[in-house]
Amino acid sequence: MSALARLRGWETMMVALLAAIVAFNSVGSPYFLSVGNIVNLFQLSIEKSIVALTMALVIIGGEIDLSVASIMGLSACVMAFTFHQGAPMPLAILIALGAGVLAGLNNAFWIARVGLPSLAVTLAGLIGYRGVARILLEDRAIGGFPDWFNTLGQQPLVGPLTAAIVIFVVLFAVFAIVLHGSAFGRFVYVVGSNVQAARYSGVRVGLVKGSLFVGSAFVASLAGILYAARLGSVRGDMAEGFELDIITAVLLGGVSIFGGKGNLVGVGLALLVILNLRNGMGLADITGNTQNYVIGGLLILSVLIPNMWQDLNNKWRGRET
Repeated sequence: MSALARLRGWETMMVALLAAIVAFNSVGSPYFLSVGNIVNLFQLSIEKSIVALTMALVIIGGEIDLSVASIMGLSACVMAFTFHQGAPMPLAILIALGAGVLAGLNNAFWIARVGLPSLAVTLAGLIGYRGVARILLEDRAIGGFPDWFNTLGQQPLVGPLTAAIVIFVVLFAVFAIVLHGSAFGRFVYVVGSNVQAARYSGVRVGLVKGSLFVGSAFVASLAGILYAARLGSVRGDMAEGFELDIITAVLLGGVSIFGGKGNLVGVGLALLVILNLRNGMGLADITGNTQNYVIGGLLILSVLIPNMWQDLNNKWRGRET
């Protein structure tokens, strides 16, 4: 399917859905389209949006990373623990990023080198990395970070945009170029479509998969630090459950759960749909549990609808021939 045909298909439906949600929310609340609410809409879930970018590459590559939220929590806890032990904040941030990279290398070793399924490895990582985070802080909440660090996460940096939103925009552009305009991006699609064909074509499959998981962990650790800066404190359970929204955004954006298909345009549209949907439900005083049910339903539909659509297309083409 050509890129133009793809944009006329799933992405067009996402644009229509986004327009309907925005219209409904605008009627429901006079504050929805205000600049403050729009910035707040992005800011409250910006860390999930950042991690969704690398999750898209991982799933297009035919794998999945369930450990990203735990790596977010682990990195934030390592940073807070190191700072609490007397390390300067910049050093604590570097150590936290290093901890995230080590987690990614651990995932990459078992998946790319040993050949274990990414579902099992990252599920173990989800539990294990979260356990380490809880051991470091126990039941404490650590705050008292330097003012410049809290300002980084809470105050505008460019116009009304915070540092996290600016970082998301930059990363979106970088990953779009990498995925859609580089040799590595083509390798990701080939590996996700057919691993054996990729190997026979000379693609270093292990290196591609390993790079995806290390990159995913690094971005997740960066998002965890940004999340800590926005909250101003860190707990062992921070970012718990973020996997749901992240994976939902990627699959709702048209990325195939089986790998080899998808693009960042669809993921960006899906992020806008989810953010506007959650924001509208929040303005309507809908509880968090109900919001999670709705997002869970979107996750199921994002998997079912493309498969049903493909089956219908196959049957229709069969009739034509």
